[in-house]
Amino acid sequence: MNPADSVPQGVAAAIRHALAWLVIGNAIGVMLAVLLLVPSLNVWLGEWTYGRWMMVHMNTALFGWASLPMVAFLFHTYKANVGPTAPWCRPTVWLWSAALLIGSYSWLSGKSSGKLFLDWTGFARIFFPLALAALWLVLTVAFFRKPGCKASTIAAKAIGLLILLAVPFALYFASSPDVYPFINPDTGGPTGQSQLESSLGIVLILLLVPFGIAPRHSQSRRAVLLAWCAFAAEFALCASLGRADISHRAVSQWLSFGSMLLWIPVIPIYYRAFEWNASTRRWRIVMQWWWTLLVLTGWVSFLPGVLDRIKFTDVLVGHSLIAVAGFLSAYLLFVMTQLLGDSDSSILTRTWSFVTWNLGVFAYVVVISIAGCIEAVNPAFTIVPGTARDTLYSLRLLTGIAMLVSSLEWLIAARFIAQSTAPIVHQTAGVEAA
Repeated sequence: MNPADSVPQGVAAAIRHALAWLVIGNAIGVMLAVLLLVPSLNVWLGEWTYGRWMMVHMNTALFGWASLPMVAFLFHTYKANVGPTAPWCRPTVWLWSAALLIGSYSWLSGKSSGKLFLDWTGFARIFFPLALAALWLVLTVAFFRKPGCKASTIAAKAIGLLILLAVPFALYFASSPDVYPFINPDTGGPTGQSQLESSLGIVLILLLVPFGIAPRHSQSRRAVLLAWCAFAAEFALCASLGRADISHRAVSQWLSFGSMLLWIPVIPIYYRAFEWNASTRRWRIVMQWWWTLLVLTGWVSFLPGVLDRIKFTDVLVGHSLIAVAGFLSAYLLFVMTQLLGDSDSSILTRTWSFVTWNLGVFAYVVVISIAGCIEAVNPAFTIVPGTARDTLYSLRLLTGIAMLVSSLEWLIAARFIAQSTAPIVHQTAGVEAA
């Protein structure tokens, strides 16, 4: 095989580990679905019961599956996967996964800060920031070895390193139970400002990532400029709302959050401004569909009268699945397909696993949303076993199995990634803009 068509070892390692954590997370999810149907099985798990496995399920999804593809992205963007830093990329990935294993054992042992996605305590609270610091060190050495040819590129990478430097310290600091209480008396719940703030963080990532992995069309400057102007306007709106404890019933709150609807057409237009490998097309399209559904359901769920009825029900679980298993997973698979290049595109673009995964996620969302709507009227529905409840939860289990099988196929296929120490070369042949 032509070395230019092969994938650097650091990128390949990060992709493999990401897929491995996806499989692990899905397998735990299937087990949790079984425990919901047969709660008596918890007895066989001893102290490692449903609640502790749920922490492992959520944290490995965020810090494993959702994070490691971005590690591959950073290796590629900072060119850490070639030259003197290349031999250190794979150990960095292994250190990252080792930190997750230590964290998982900690959570299964009942150790937690009590805060969602900030459950790092004890030795795990030290070890995972060390893995983050190791990644930063590799990227920094690669940056100073070859920062880039354009002043704007050098500046962007330098800013990125400064931001990444703060992450290990911020994670360690925020994980302390004394810093941010798991029950916060200063807020009564989500506000339009807080929802818009977190959503704009996602939009910022969506706007930045293409610059690291795809060339821009020469005649697409206007689309890119309009998207960034829209982001600046949204940022100004978010900053003007303040951080007071305001009810979501306030018109300014749900209207300001409704401004996110603007990004339903803007994101697809923005992504058409870049040249993508032809193999990314199906994941890019489905990502945009999941994005549309996520933004729409997010805003509708926040509306007065709707949020009051569905909060704390399985409807919000369904929305979380749209976000993580639908949009985020499709986006990560799209990015990884771009990083792998057309030569290895079949690893993540096989029709059977592509269709099974997306149909499985969609079916899960429908089933769990139905359960949540019933739960909103009858709060005991999901607690007390019954024919309707068990039927819906059995269907939920089947959708989880479908997602597990799809992820297994990707992981098995990832063994055949062609590796080299050569950088990925953007291919102009076969590249399409749509």
